[in-house]
Amino acid sequence: MKFTELQLHPDLMAGIRDAAFETCTPVQEKCLIHTLKGKDVTVQSQTGTGKTAAFLITIFQLILDGKLPEEKKAMVIAPTRELAVQIEKDAQLLGKHLNISMATFFGGVSYRPQEESLSNNVRLMIGTPGRLLDLGQKRKFNFRDVQMLVIDEADRLFDMGFLPDIRRMLRQMPPYHKRITMLYSATLSMRVKALAWDHMNNPIEIRIEPEKVTVDEVTQVLYHVGKYEKISLLLGILAKDKPESAVIFTNTKHAAITVAKRLTLNGYQCSYLIGDMPQSKRLKTVEDAKNGKIHFLVATDVASRGLHIEDLSMVINYDLPEDIENYVHRIGRTARVGKKGKAISLVSPDYVHSLSAIEKYIHMEIPVEWADDDMFMKDETAGMHIRSGLKPKHGHPRNRDSRPRNPKRPAARQKTRAARPAAAPKPRKTVPRPPHKPPVKLNRNGSPEERLAYYRAKYGENFKPGTDK
Repeated sequence: MKFTELQLHPDLMAGIRDAAFETCTPVQEKCLIHTLKGKDVTVQSQTGTGKTAAFLITIFQLILDGKLPEEKKAMVIAPTRELAVQIEKDAQLLGKHLNISMATFFGGVSYRPQEESLSNNVRLMIGTPGRLLDLGQKRKFNFRDVQMLVIDEADRLFDMGFLPDIRRMLRQMPPYHKRITMLYSATLSMRVKALAWDHMNNPIEIRIEPEKVTVDEVTQVLYHVGKYEKISLLLGILAKDKPESAVIFTNTKHAAITVAKRLTLNGYQCSYLIGDMPQSKRLKTVEDAKNGKIHFLVATDVASRGLHIEDLSMVINYDLPEDIENYVHRIGRTARVGKKGKAISLVSPDYVHSLSAIEKYIHMEIPVEWADDDMFMKDETAGMHIRSGLKPKHGHPRNRDSRPRNPKRPAARQKTRAARPAAAPKPRKTVPRPPHKPPVKLNRNGSPEERLAYYRAKYGENFKPGTDK
């Protein structure tokens, strides 16, 4: 189905043409025929299938049709800041020719700009649960004004512990029969269905099978490699395939930082993206990657959802993910909306246990390629100790004096042992001992009187010969 068949508003169609959209993807076609009529939907759809455009087009068209009163709002709830920012960018592109105000709301940044946007009667709110609840509690807006709601990546929201927050917001909104609700999730689990049963109005269930994303559009390859040869092989892959851009995934923050530093020292323009980065730095890193200022980005799974780099050439699993679903989300960064892409996995002994579960999940065996000696490039950082700069989560430094002090302890006990004055030795208590009496020995050759005196000394004065004592 083409977008021109949907009888959309001309200004909205202009934005769709700006986004170079002509034919609906399967999820867009199945959703729009229901959501444009104001029906609730629960949608099972993997990342990269075009679901964001599906609910944004619905929101814009219903606003233009007058289905959302002037003082009411549409809200999109997303699990991460990166995804919220990406949804806003897509909304700005599709709504370029529309007079509809929109803004994002997430933590880690100042409240002031977000509160100012609310005072200007923003119509489309896109945000993460925590900040949306904070603003609602501060009475910067009223959840009763939300009459269109999108819950994006519901399974991810639940995995991150946001289910109680979602229910709190839903209880403050208009009842389900007076609200249009769209729910999108990678899997329609029992938790997702329970939420739909409690807070949606007879939603229409739509399922898009994931195999179309993981198998048909992405060329997948894996290399078996030793743990300490991965950097050398990674350099060989980049030299052989010469991708214009790539996202390299690791399982830990420490690995992300060290791999990015090693690639930089080997001459690649590279940066890293991890969860503990300051919000301003994270946003700048993502923006630089999207604008082509950074060609190679090393990231943990914090970036596996919501990160959209146009025409991303390659995804490399430096570490094979332990969560099998994350494999799909990672490689879904490439081959988006019908485009082609390549995903390469470096399988080392420390993560090989995930391989069989991943292949079972995607219903295929990932083709294996064997690297010859020419594929292992010289690593300029070989033998070099690269520090990540991350503070250890557990344990203390070896230097006792550098340990954090307990503020609850009295100040007198905060001093180290070296600073305490030496205490005077305490005098030892002496207990007087009875005078030493040498033991009396039995003289078997002595007289009977001497032997009797010995036994009386040993057994007491009542000792009599011929008895037991």
